[in-house]
Amino acid sequence: MAPYIKVGDTIPKGEFGYIPWAPELENNLACGVPSKINTETDWKGKKVVLFSVPGAFTPTCHTNHLPPFLEKYDQFKAKGVDVIVVIAANDLFVMSGWARFEGCKDKIVAISDSGAKWSAGLNLSVDLTDKGLGVRTARYAMIIDDLVVKYIEVESAPGVTVSGADAVLAKL
Repeated sequence: MAPYIKVGDTIPKGEFGYIPWAPELENNLACGVPSKINTETDWKGKKVVLFSVPGAFTPTCHTNHLPPFLEKYDQFKAKGVDVIVVIAANDLFVMSGWARFEGCKDKIVAISDSGAKWSAGLNLSVDLTDKGLGVRTARYAMIIDDLVVKYIEVESAPGVTVSGADAVLAKL
């Protein structure tokens, strides 16, 4: 799969639902307050590492993709990253629940690409209907600096290589 976006391109405008981390969320009965992230306003002037997973709580995403980004958070910050974002087609409540389960707190922002619409517009969605999952975001990663793509890679096979924390860190 070749994405429609490449290094040097400006990312398209996107608005994503998410639930900002707050101490009240430590109580697993709290759901948080739904909010929006707008790429044009919230990421302008910032260095953003965005990695995409097909689904929260799914085996590879849950055990091999998100945890290394969290474990290497300080290394990303030391390289000037302002925001680390995980994106998936799951709804914002599932993304918030997964981020809480993983212990992301305010270190990784979990956003919902509802219906994988933004990712699909970049040719970065995958149809997993035959596995009972529907259309999802593909497994990919980007480094975005002031809305311009500096790195983008898409996994061509199952597993985490070019979209993983180590690969992204090496490109910062």
